[in-house]
Amino acid sequence: MVASLYEPINIYKSVGPNIGIVDGPFEYVIIAGVRLPLPHPTRMTVVRLSNGDLFLHSPTKFDTNLATELERLGKVRHLISPNQFHYAHIGEWAEAFPQALTWASPGVRKRAKARHIRVRFDRDLSQTPPEEWRTDIDQMLFPGGYFKEFIFFHRETRSLILADTIINLELDKMDEPWRTATKLSGMAYPHGRTFFGMRLPLLFQRHRAAVVAERIRSWRPRRVLLSHGRCFDADTDEIIRRIFGERS
Repeated sequence: MVASLYEPINIYKSVGPNIGIVDGPFEYVIIAGVRLPLPHPTRMTVVRLSNGDLFLHSPTKFDTNLATELERLGKVRHLISPNQFHYAHIGEWAEAFPQALTWASPGVRKRAKARHIRVRFDRDLSQTPPEEWRTDIDQMLFPGGYFKEFIFFHRETRSLILADTIINLELDKMDEPWRTATKLSGMAYPHGRTFFGMRLPLLFQRHRAAVVAERIRSWRPRRVLLSHGRCFDADTDEIIRRIFGERS
């Protein structure tokens, strides 16, 4: 088996008015400086705000042609790290677009420094959306201990935008041993679920998780855009119930 990507990569793909995705190259899990043979697909979500600025969620590896394409859509203005594991390419985009604002998730500055990743962060994400995008996007911090993540909701298209809160990897796009590991973790398409590292902490944060789940249900997403694996663009009510539970 040979791992495969969501071709074409580094191309903006519209999924609705003022929102699209960019499938990127493989990334690899690195532990103690060692790159493990566990390639996983990556994806960036791009939102064009009502003022014409672009919001880049979890930027993929910088690509010059892609940057030129995005400039035709709007001004690259906001580079978002939704959690401390999705930040590695923000520095590349910030260098190409020095007027862009870089937004930090909890713990990401410390993690980047420890891994000698050159990246500046201008502002911190908070529980409420900042003035820059509150008209277009809502947000909330999803608990998960060390793996907590900011989740976003594009109001116009009712799109839920996630990084690791849900992972939905297609097994036929993966090499071993990642394929077997994914099956064992329960994060395989079509039954993707919360990243396994979040699950134990969530057991100790049930009240906070229930509050966030209720907020997600109140948004009534029409689609769920993911950083890893196949997105959900149908039966979203059922998917939200399966992963986040019924209303309390």
